[in-house]
Amino acid sequence: MSNLHKAQLGTVRLSANACQRLLRLAALTSAMLLGIVSQTASAFDIEAERRFGDPNATRSIDVLSTTDINVFSPVIEGFIAARPDIAVNYIVASSQEVFNAIETDRAAVDVVISSAMDLQMKLANDGRARALPAGILEGRPAWARWRDTLVAVAQEPAVLLVARKALDGGLPMPRSRRDVIALLRDHPDRFKGRIGTYDPKVSGAGYLFATQDAQLGETFWRLAEVMGRLDTRLYCCSSDMIEALLSGELLLAYNVLGSYSRKDDLYREKVILVEPEDFTVTLLRTALIPQEAKNPGDGGVFLAYLLSPAGQSLVREAAGLPLIDPRVYAEKPHLRPIRLDPGLLAQLDTMTRKRFLEEWQAAMEQP
Repeated sequence: MSNLHKAQLGTVRLSANACQRLLRLAALTSAMLLGIVSQTASAFDIEAERRFGDPNATRSIDVLSTTDINVFSPVIEGFIAARPDIAVNYIVASSQEVFNAIETDRAAVDVVISSAMDLQMKLANDGRARALPAGILEGRPAWARWRDTLVAVAQEPAVLLVARKALDGGLPMPRSRRDVIALLRDHPDRFKGRIGTYDPKVSGAGYLFATQDAQLGETFWRLAEVMGRLDTRLYCCSSDMIEALLSGELLLAYNVLGSYSRKDDLYREKVILVEPEDFTVTLLRTALIPQEAKNPGDGGVFLAYLLSPAGQSLVREAAGLPLIDPRVYAEKPHLRPIRLDPGLLAQLDTMTRKRFLEEWQAAMEQP
């Protein structure tokens, strides 16, 4: 065999070895890509997303929130008008998913706004939140902030929504939990399968409302048992319950965020909002800047606007979210605010949560 042929044969062998290495590399790359896809698939679930502002803006922030886009968009548009140099990518997820995004996935968002104030409190207490810029916390009540990492931007009651047709035939309007229990017990055929409430297993806000209810009143578990016997439907979100009321699927929805209750005439013709007179749990919608924020500076600019007079005016008038106002509790003594303090963390203990949810499930499975 000539040297040329030997050289050619060597080249062929080298090429075959190279091919084997390339195949191994391709297999490894495929495995890595599958791993990435798997990680993405297991990441937190996004319900909706929308970008506001100049699509070519060189500065932008990601805001992760539990508040629906249609509710919060006037506030974001006001911010864009004031700061056209900063675009906003607004991402909506359930309160539990928002918590998972920061706690587990370490999502690199710049602002987190959630109705599950206990989960927000845990994030802040566990060191998952940055210190807020100086000035943002000025003038905020002590019960509406946690140290320098968490601040309330609105306060909202959890209300009872009743379809007007549920009271056909002269049925009494329920004004308290005892009234609701009596209404459901006396008319089981009318309400069976047509009651809705949060599922505390999947909704952080739902778990917060349920645990607060159980602490504040002895009627909660009796009501839960009655609802369980009537095949109550469980939901992740207030907006879904409201849509079910409007479509006629539900006749009554318990512990719905009052701010989601629409203001148009058609809605008012169909649905009545009731703040229970025995007590109405009132949560604080809170905001923080997570440690992984890629643009915490502009995140702080957004929060500063949100808490400014202009931003708060839009929060109240356009978004329909009640502002932090201590005076309202004197005017409406049935409102019971959930305060930002360490007591919120007690219900998040793993064993405490497990026991509570087991008791809840037992109530929902009443024969």
